[in-house]
Amino acid sequence: MFADMSMKDRRVLITAGASGIGLEITRVFSSAGCRVMICDIDEAALATAKRELPGLVTLKANVADEASVKNLFAQAKETLGGLDVLINNAGIAGPTGPVESLSKTDWDQTLAVNITSQFLCAREAVPLLKSSVHGVILNLSSAAGHLGFAGRTPYSASKWAVVGFTKSLAIELGPFGIRVNAILPGAVDGPRIRAVIAAKAKNLNVPEDALTKRHEEQAVLGRLIPARDVANMALFAASDAARNVTGQELVVDGHTQALI
Repeated sequence: MFADMSMKDRRVLITAGASGIGLEITRVFSSAGCRVMICDIDEAALATAKRELPGLVTLKANVADEASVKNLFAQAKETLGGLDVLINNAGIAGPTGPVESLSKTDWDQTLAVNITSQFLCAREAVPLLKSSVHGVILNLSSAAGHLGFAGRTPYSASKWAVVGFTKSLAIELGPFGIRVNAILPGAVDGPRIRAVIAAKAKNLNVPEDALTKRHEEQAVLGRLIPARDVANMALFAASDAARNVTGQELVVDGHTQALI
């Protein structure tokens, strides 16, 4: 198994790879010997990641913008000489509130970043992955991609769409030896979930600490998920140890049955 998990010199592109889950994925794949390129909209975060991981290739890009994505993949092809693994990690939390309070602008932005970006990146990646003998696409979804999530309808809708996109793409690309899986994290500890909890606590008029505890207890293991656990699942799913795993929802959520 450990030999099958060797990722030395695999060419990997990670979207939104400069912070949060994306940065942990970047660290894990870099440590595994991969040639890693990341993009992000945050130039300062890209510079910080580059200082931490000097071999990292970085580029500012907005993956919800078609022209920016085309430029990203042109740069990836030139710099990496091809592609073995695409990790569609970019995503936003979207608005919190009852559906009647939400704006179409917020709805459109959530879907643009969380699902349309994955389509744009996959479309550019597939021709490169067809030339690889290790072609893999990993799409970041969420526990909200297979559970209902009151008060977070745009986010949940976008993450369910990621699962449908993943399963369909796995069927489409299977004949070319390209594997496609979705990773569904639960409540991952970090700034994003803390902001979501704060917004929801304000919306519900409840103490933030109490709502944090409820988020921890929604998983049967009773804790938030470390970002490193999600990154480790990504490494396994991209490796040859998972050579027959495709079209799957790879859930890392401490066994969450309902979202609050």
